[in-house]
Amino acid sequence: MIRRVLQPELLSKLRHNPAVVLMGPRQVGKTTLALELASERKSVYLDLERPSDLAKIADVEWFCDLNKGNLLIFDEVQLAPNLFAPLRGVIDARIRAGDRSAQFLFLGSASIELLRQSSETLAGRVAYCELRPFDLREVGHGALNKLWHRGGFPESFIADSDTRSLDWRLDLIRTYLERYMSQLGPRVPAETLRRFWTMLAHSQGQVFNASALGRGLGLRSVTISRYLDFMVNLLLVRRLQPWTSNLGKRLIRAPKTYLRDSGICHALLGIGSLNDLLGHPVVGGSWEGFVIETIIGTLPRHARFGYYRTSGGAEVDLVVDLGAGTLVAIEIKRSRAPSVSRGFFSACEDLKPTLRLVVHGGGESFPLSREVEAVSLDGALSRIQDFLPITGSATT
Repeated sequence: MIRRVLQPELLSKLRHNPAVVLMGPRQVGKTTLALELASERKSVYLDLERPSDLAKIADVEWFCDLNKGNLLIFDEVQLAPNLFAPLRGVIDARIRAGDRSAQFLFLGSASIELLRQSSETLAGRVAYCELRPFDLREVGHGALNKLWHRGGFPESFIADSDTRSLDWRLDLIRTYLERYMSQLGPRVPAETLRRFWTMLAHSQGQVFNASALGRGLGLRSVTISRYLDFMVNLLLVRRLQPWTSNLGKRLIRAPKTYLRDSGICHALLGIGSLNDLLGHPVVGGSWEGFVIETIIGTLPRHARFGYYRTSGGAEVDLVVDLGAGTLVAIEIKRSRAPSVSRGFFSACEDLKPTLRLVVHGGGESFPLSREVEAVSLDGALSRIQDFLPITGSATT
């Protein structure tokens, strides 16, 4: 069992809030984590994909009264959009009776929809956590290449061979396309969504161009943008926004897109082994997305981040504002002997960051210049933590 770094935060939020929403993509380990917590206290677990469990909450207030004193865990809660409204009265009544914590744990595989449903009715009563695929802190630096190649979905990562790992990811993709997306998203053919998803994988780390993607699929750009919103809301795609500043520069305004799990990206492209990945044109964008997702997953909630690019060629792959005047500029290179372009130095002249890092694929750290450090991914996480007086949960 790989211990999840989110577990202490989840326990803390349950201790201090009557309800907690645990979000994350399907098969990321939400149910496993919830049942592990449930084994340590009186709990009742319902999977709302099961008609029999869904029928149990036809009268949810009566069900809650019947199970008073238990932590009630509702899985795939986005499939029951009318659940939250009656629970507000249940929670308020329990708070008045002195029960202010660990009443409900909601598990869901979508972000914005869950937030909309719960925030409108449970404002001030609910806290949020996002469970991500395995990251480097959980599996260790020795498994870095395996994690990059297979991604962090537990069943993919722990599979006993690359072939079984790839088969599992392809099955997950098929499940999303043929069943899950049709439950929550636009009514479009599964093959169209697969082609869109695959095109995003090919363009990993590139500036999003809805018109170009639309021409490739024979769809309008507004439709393409709606598909992207959908994939972002399912926590499958990262839309990295451009860094905004008051520097008077002509900035690139479109977001970059990354498939959040590198293993899913590789499966969509038919990449079966690490050697295949190293020879594939997407290798640079894949490594960049993997590093960015790893770093973002360790940032405190108050941190802001984006990428910086001007029309004049100044560029930084990831800019992170840690607060208190601390700005970090991060360039990402796969090579173990990285070199830095003039664009990075130009961007640093614009931004004047506190810390300038170049994350490479090796395990050593060394100076590239008086102000720029070349670091491993582990080293980057450590250096960023050095500037955090108080650590917190990652942004979503």
